[in-house]
Amino acid sequence: MASLRDVVAVLDQLYDPRWADGWDAVGTVVGDPEAEVRSILFAVDPVQAVADEAVAGGHQLLVTHHPLWLKGVTSVAASDPKGRVVHTLLSSGVALHTCHTNADVPPLGVSESMALALGLQDVRPLDVDTDPMDVWTVFVPDDHADSVLAAMHGAGAGRYDLYDSAAFRSAGTGQFRPLDGARPAIGAVGDVEQVAETRLHLVASPGVRESVRSALLAAHPYEVPAYDVVAAEPTPSDRGSGRIGLLPEAMPLGEFADHVARSLPAHGGATRVAGDLERPIRTVALCGGSGDFLLGPATAAGADVHVTSDLKHHTVSEHLERPGACAVVDVPHWAAEWTWLPVAARAVQERLGNGVSTHVSTLVTDPWTVSRTHDRP
Repeated sequence: MASLRDVVAVLDQLYDPRWADGWDAVGTVVGDPEAEVRSILFAVDPVQAVADEAVAGGHQLLVTHHPLWLKGVTSVAASDPKGRVVHTLLSSGVALHTCHTNADVPPLGVSESMALALGLQDVRPLDVDTDPMDVWTVFVPDDHADSVLAAMHGAGAGRYDLYDSAAFRSAGTGQFRPLDGARPAIGAVGDVEQVAETRLHLVASPGVRESVRSALLAAHPYEVPAYDVVAAEPTPSDRGSGRIGLLPEAMPLGEFADHVARSLPAHGGATRVAGDLERPIRTVALCGGSGDFLLGPATAAGADVHVTSDLKHHTVSEHLERPGACAVVDVPHWAAEWTWLPVAARAVQERLGNGVSTHVSTLVTDPWTVSRTHDRP
């Protein structure tokens, strides 16, 4: 049997909340961590129709890409549409968990899922994230090494990628002489003291620097602990905004736009194209959701086209005026991000086993009902 806590642990491993943008609101919105989860429904939007689908399908957990709220609220009354969603889920024992921008950048995330749906090869992040790290070196008497290390681990040190509790330990001899006014834990004022010490070497995110420092100082027996913390050179990761890859064979832009439309789920919105329809397309950049900020990087990376959503008139017009600008294909936001649902559902299913079933909502929650075009005279 899996609990909501177990499922969230898997989701956090795949889509770590630390990868979310600072303005975002990700994580569990509704639900008891100890509640049993036998069936999970994945959807893009936490709207009423999807909440009703989760209840009707007998699911215990609804995982959505878009958050229910991005700002604080003072009421969840059912008279409000979002409050009604909460009441619908709570009254039927359905939890709600959100993976938003933390699911945009990693492997098996939104942009990578879209790249796979389009059949791209050699896929990699378009704008690669880097992992800044602090490197901590601490000298501690041998008989306190375990407790100091445990305190630092408890504060978040020693975690890197999919590993935690990491450290390197080496033995040596520490030397010092306490001066007048000192209150040494070992030795006496005026005497040179030599102590069998352990050197601890471990990494930590800069975001937990002060927490790690406080834990170290509280656990260390010395009046003045000897330690260093150095900001290491950031290293590229396998995460990043957008993706870039290759089509198996080049095709004209017009044909490529048709390929994109066929590769995404059916919807009522429009697939818009900017550029010469005969232009050959082989290298494709893309970003699930709103990706106008990657138009420049897409061109710089040698992309023939950038596929994304929510593009504005002036943004695209100014982009096309730049020398060497890539073509642009604008697709409905919902359709692009829907491609993540089956990928995430499969990844969670593989990690949880047969005790939990995963399902993908096919409700079209794109707000646009239909699109009309007018032929040029």
